[in-house]
Amino acid sequence: MTLTPQQLTDIALQRTVCNATRRPTVPALEEVLFTPLPVLDHGFVRAIDYMGDDGAIVQAARVSYGRGTTQLSDDRSLIRYLVRHRHTTPLEMCELKLHVKLPIFVARQWIRHRTANVNEYSARYSIMDREFYLPEPQQLAAQSTTNRQGREQPLSPEQAAAVLELLRTDAQRCYDHYEELLNEDDQGQRRRPEDPQLARELARMNLTLNFYTQWYWKVDLHNLLHFLALRSDSHAQYEIRVYAEVIGQLVERWVPAAWGAFRDYRLEAASLSRQELQAVKQLLRGGVVDYAALGMTGREQREFREKLSLEQKEKVKL
Repeated sequence: MTLTPQQLTDIALQRTVCNATRRPTVPALEEVLFTPLPVLDHGFVRAIDYMGDDGAIVQAARVSYGRGTTQLSDDRSLIRYLVRHRHTTPLEMCELKLHVKLPIFVARQWIRHRTANVNEYSARYSIMDREFYLPEPQQLAAQSTTNRQGREQPLSPEQAAAVLELLRTDAQRCYDHYEELLNEDDQGQRRRPEDPQLARELARMNLTLNFYTQWYWKVDLHNLLHFLALRSDSHAQYEIRVYAEVIGQLVERWVPAAWGAFRDYRLEAASLSRQELQAVKQLLRGGVVDYAALGMTGREQREFREKLSLEQKEKVKL
């Protein structure tokens, strides 16, 4: 993670300011508010602002349920009930605003979650920094043979070194050409008076997808948890998964009861299809799983075994 001295000064100044308020605050999240949490080689996540807490979820739920909530005196039990039965509207009463610095190719995956408010760094207005993502050697892997959007076996150290050199050289060269196209110094003056200054909105097209961008991202808790469920999954791309893991740590500080319920009922849980449920019943009765009769494909069978951590030696009728 790279921050300029001025950025560090600005963050330190933000953290010295305290405001009196009548709205609920969360001490655990206040401890890290504005603090950049490093992700990848130059990225970070910062919690900038938030609204609501576990109590806000409970208050919203009790308005919607009226007298029916008198039996649920424990706030934690109510939150777990809401998450377990997917009554998610009360979760939408809480919001979190993040400042995220991330590679452009990660941002393009991230932006597919269209239920948030986003304001991204403008390369039409500003000049991009010479910062680009280079994976750790152990993260460089060959294309998966069973999943078209996944990776498989890690490259050898020699192969990884060659790939990293290509990525580094390409990114450096592209940024050199970007600067040449801009023809602009730190004060906005022409470096070479005889040459034109290409518009920033055009010069940026030369940059590779591993360059870093930044944005402010504001989302309600319901949609944030959906984002985390997808992007924290082991099948998600590593480069976005590490961001989801850091954001999950912030959410745990912010709404610990909601996070606990989400972890138990979704993040570390599994859903079963109709056929999978029938297969479980067959296993519980000590019978043979007849995958053919259940109409499960080979891939569905593998995924089912993964969910239950079953070995290939379980009784199967093919």
